Amino acid sequence: MSTILITGASSGIGKATARFFADKGWNVIATMRSPEKETELTGQENIEVIKLDVENRNEIHEAINSGIARFGRIDILLNNAGYGTMGVFEAATEEQLQKQFSVNVFGIFAATRAILPHFRANKSGIIINVSSMGGKITFPNGSLYHSTKFAIEGFTEGVYYELASQNIKVKIIEPGAIATDFMSRSMDHLVDESLTDYKEYLDNMNRKLLTMFAGNNFTQAEEVAAVIYQAATDDSDQLRYVIGEDARSAIEMRNQAGDEAYVKNTAQMFV
Repeated sequence: MSTILITGASSGIGKATARFFADKGWNVIATMRSPEKETELTGQENIEVIKLDVENRNEIHEAINSGIARFGRIDILLNNAGYGTMGVFEAATEEQLQKQFSVNVFGIFAATRAILPHFRANKSGIIINVSSMGGKITFPNGSLYHSTKFAIEGFTEGVYYELASQNIKVKIIEPGAIATDFMSRSMDHLVDESLTDYKEYLDNMNRKLLTMFAGNNFTQAEEVAAVIYQAATDDSDQLRYVIGEDARSAIEMRNQAGDEAYVKNTAQMFV
């Protein structure tokens, strides 16, 4: 029986993926910052709920060691933990800048480094990193979030080559807008009331964003979980998995039109 370790399994894509794999008969190491609050995943024979904050390097190693002790080995690492920031860059505090990269980028680095000795010893393993369509395209007011997802895209593609030499696969999941509580639970807003020069721009942009997303048919977290399962089991060397019609159309538009045309079109749309 195969085993997957999932970061950020307390809600959204992480929890949906934990349920999906468990239902398929996999062993699941569901990690989260506050496991004492979890009720749905606890008590299942093939799920181990473990405390893990990706900013805490000791907890990463402890979760991996605990999972191996319970299930014998780990076959897949799903780097899912993350959150977003929205707002003009100038409004960001130093703490917000550091935190965004600490969780979304350095957390993935740390978890990946921690699991690699185990995968090399097994001469197999799969690392799946949850990115976003925001790792390939940009929207206004998402400079910090986009920069972390662009970083993960580059990191994953870069290690794809070297880890192939160790029979370790890496994959990227690129969902579009997801019907989860991400916007309320996992979103930090950059606000500085003194930056009045941005008011007209922000008011205009927010109106357009509300219109753009009103009534949008968001992808369900369970759909993302199904694609993650596909990536874990299709035995292919495929690197990227795009999920959602919004993600597919936006990424295809940028690929076809080119970077400059995409940026100009987005600027005209919002600014």
